Amino acid sequence: MIKSISKTMQGIFAITAAALIAVTPAMAAEKKDFKVAWSIYVGWMPWGYAADSGIVKKWADKYGINIEVKQFNDYVESINQYTAGAFDAVTVTNMDALSIPAAGGVDTTAVIVGDFSNGNDAVILKGKDKIEDIKGQNVNLVEFSVSHYLLARALESIKLEEKDLKVVNTSDADMAAAYKTADVTAVVTWKPIVSTVLESPDAKKVFDSSQIPGEIIDLMVANTAVVKDNPKFAQALAGIWYETMAALAKDPAAKEAMAKASGTDVAGFDEQLATTKLFSAPADAVAFTTGAYLKTTTERVSKFLFDKALLGKDAKSAGAVGVEFPDKTVFGDKDNVKFRYDATFMKAAADGKL
Repeated sequence: MIKSISKTMQGIFAITAAALIAVTPAMAAEKKDFKVAWSIYVGWMPWGYAADSGIVKKWADKYGINIEVKQFNDYVESINQYTAGAFDAVTVTNMDALSIPAAGGVDTTAVIVGDFSNGNDAVILKGKDKIEDIKGQNVNLVEFSVSHYLLARALESIKLEEKDLKVVNTSDADMAAAYKTADVTAVVTWKPIVSTVLESPDAKKVFDSSQIPGEIIDLMVANTAVVKDNPKFAQALAGIWYETMAALAKDPAAKEAMAKASGTDVAGFDEQLATTKLFSAPADAVAFTTGAYLKTTTERVSKFLFDKALLGKDAKSAGAVGVEFPDKTVFGDKDNVKFRYDATFMKAAADGKL
């Protein structure tokens, strides 16, 4: 099983400060060369395969551009590099896209809504089998990550608050080992760590992301100015994604390559895919992105980020960073829209117009 790349928000303030200083002119005007950053996670493995298999080059050539796809071993660093303007696009969760580049002042567009966690993320208790049993416990998780958000939603479901327990910040790299120690009785984490922890007979999954479907979303985002000035780049990204989705569904060799690259075998990769709602068909991605539930999710995520002071030191409300949806409605500050969901390129793929 792979050692999952951290979805942590640690260092967010340093990253945001760097963004405000280092937003570069690479974000404007028509150009030919583009750089995409990605990190290892089940929903993002298609990007590495697409680069290795020639799918990226095929679509870049079609639009007369060059696309470099770079793998990062550190998820936060990939977002940091994108935020600073060194990359035109990056794989990121909805929560982290809002709190790091968008809150840092980098206008960012979700070009592809690739999937959402549908059981990959879980709350696990030692020797207890109900979420209510978490009250009063120390809970080990990556602070300010999607795990922290999942905990907040789990507590909300039983009318508890974070003050009813104690969060212990723990690296994802240390989580599985930490669970085996006597002092650790509750963890919140994601696959494949979840699968490793659940191998212990006393480990009980009491809440997971399938109970909040559509809230932990994996995206390919790009700098909004780059997309506006270079729509061919976004069209190529959509073409790459959906051709690779087709390969994953139909070509056993493609799935085997992705599994190997992520550090597991096909069975292990299938286990992760089983709890990931992949939008393999562009029409499904469009329906999700244009649906009302995404707006509700955005409000929830924004409130969590505001409560944790992750929308910037000057944020006065959960809507401090405006989020625009495909219908051009905005949640939050209409004068400070820095994050946008755009279904244009996914719809073009659905309509066969790429």
